[in-house]
Amino acid sequence: QVQLVESGGGLVQAGDSLKLSCAASGRTVSNNAMGWFRQAPGKEREVVAAINWSGSSTFVANSVKGRFTISRDGAANTVYLQMNGLKPEDTAVYYCAATRLIGVTTTQSSYAYWGQGTQVTVSS
Repeated sequence: QVQLVESGGGLVQAGDSLKLSCAASGRTVSNNAMGWFRQAPGKEREVVAAINWSGSSTFVANSVKGRFTISRDGAANTVYLQMNGLKPEDTAVYYCAATRLIGVTTTQSSYAYWGQGTQVTVSS
């Protein structure tokens, strides 16, 4: 079983940066593709970014492309989401998730393990 714990969220102003971390425990996720999702109030959860098992391939949603970067540290069993140039529309609960696959996937049903989420609020 894999437990995922997100951290790094908070209240920031538009234009600021945040770096979210997702620490895995229970067993290594170094052979698992990982992803970040977000859910804003009244909206469906959507994929933000995803990364394959080695970190050599990534996906970033068009809405955050050029501003967000996903990365991972296999030794630390941790995945990161660097968020720059934050906008009020980025306000949401951000979730980390792990698949049982090795390749990048944006399909939510492919993700077997989910964290509790961390709130990101961007004021204008």
